[in-house]
Amino acid sequence: MHTTTQTHIAKLWLPLSVLVLSFAALYHHVLYKLALDWITDDNYSHGSFIPIIAAYLVWQRRERLSNLQVQPSNLGLIILLAGLIIFFIANIGAELFTMRFSMLIIIWGLIIFLLGLEFAKATLLPVLYLIFMIPLPAIIWNKIAFPLKLFVTKMAIGTITLLHIPAYREGNIIHLSNTTLQVVDACSGMRSLASLLALSAAFAFITRHSKTKKWILFISAVPIAVLLNIFRLSATAMLAQHYGPQVAQGFLHELSGIVVFMIAMAILYCCHLLLEKA
Repeated sequence: MHTTTQTHIAKLWLPLSVLVLSFAALYHHVLYKLALDWITDDNYSHGSFIPIIAAYLVWQRRERLSNLQVQPSNLGLIILLAGLIIFFIANIGAELFTMRFSMLIIIWGLIIFLLGLEFAKATLLPVLYLIFMIPLPAIIWNKIAFPLKLFVTKMAIGTITLLHIPAYREGNIIHLSNTTLQVVDACSGMRSLASLLALSAAFAFITRHSKTKKWILFISAVPIAVLLNIFRLSATAMLAQHYGPQVAQGFLHELSGIVVFMIAMAILYCCHLLLEKA
């Protein structure tokens, strides 16, 4: 690292400490509710890992960052002000998602103001990655989850019918000869999709693929999550038909979700290997 850069960064410790404390004071209730969501909402239980991964993504670029000149820019103040305005408007309207998203704007504004545009460009993707820690508004989540739930149910019915298991569908409900299975939100695939997209984004970021291949790797999480969830639901229905409805409940059901997610990660890695050879 350049001596001048080291000197500049050393001088930033005091104002940076003040800004971090001010940020914590402003966002303490938002951060508390966010952490609570990670603990209580299974759909976003991966959220607590996102800041750690984002920090790793910055650390991975340490050599590039060490060679940059610190050139503070007043443009950061404009972005910082915009983030604060968004925060206060969202706070008045009690709109949590927007309040949380404003944190990313403020963080990026602070980077520009304290370190300069080159540092901001180098850390843009890690900052944007933090959006994966923020739960989507319920209205958006349901707009995606409900059609996905119906699609997964329809595909599962088609699969088990091909295997000559008598079944029919009513919306998101599968009727078997000995039991009825309701495809709830946890089985829609949204939970695994949200987690796998966060994982594939980080994985794509750290690989040395071209930008096109990085996007392919990232987007591949969508079909992987959906197809494996169809497989999980189909397998659950078949086991319920042959061994009773208890296999679709409790520990076995939760275990199947973990196993399917592990398989999804393995398939994602295989996609990475195929892209390396392509």
